[in-house]
Amino acid sequence: MTSKHSRRNFLRGQLSRPEPPPLRPPGAQRTRFSQLCTGCGDCLSACPEAIILRAQGRSDTSMPLLDFSRGACTFCGACAEACQTGALQADAVPEWPWKAIVKDGCLSLQGISCRACEDSCAPRAITFRPMIGGRARPDLDQAQCIGCGACASVCPSGAIAFELPDTPEEDC
Repeated sequence: MTSKHSRRNFLRGQLSRPEPPPLRPPGAQRTRFSQLCTGCGDCLSACPEAIILRAQGRSDTSMPLLDFSRGACTFCGACAEACQTGALQADAVPEWPWKAIVKDGCLSLQGISCRACEDSCAPRAITFRPMIGGRARPDLDQAQCIGCGACASVCPSGAIAFELPDTPEEDC
């Protein structure tokens, strides 16, 4: 059993991970966002990077989502400042919990020379280790990753995703 599966879900026979929560703008109130957000769109128009969009094809289509394929987040807080309902709070922007992960579709893992994510990562959370056969494997330091999305916006294969770090579940 890997760390990605909880003991509780293993014993219930639920071996797959639950659907990750949607990637909301910085400052989103984790537990109360969907109750507080009215879908007014103020955060969309306030974002200088234009990376906040309305959800498409979801049940919560009026709710804002981040789209890192359009660019990176500077964590400027403009979206939270524009939010009148309290769904986004400016003082919670620095507490951004999301971290990048590199999926199997990474071109470098396929033997194609690509280091676009490493070049775009300002905190230098992504480095590449040479492997046998001339390939290089991306190593992502979760402690250095700030979750800004700069790596995802330049990845030609879309191999960068974001997830919340595992939080230990309480044992029964």
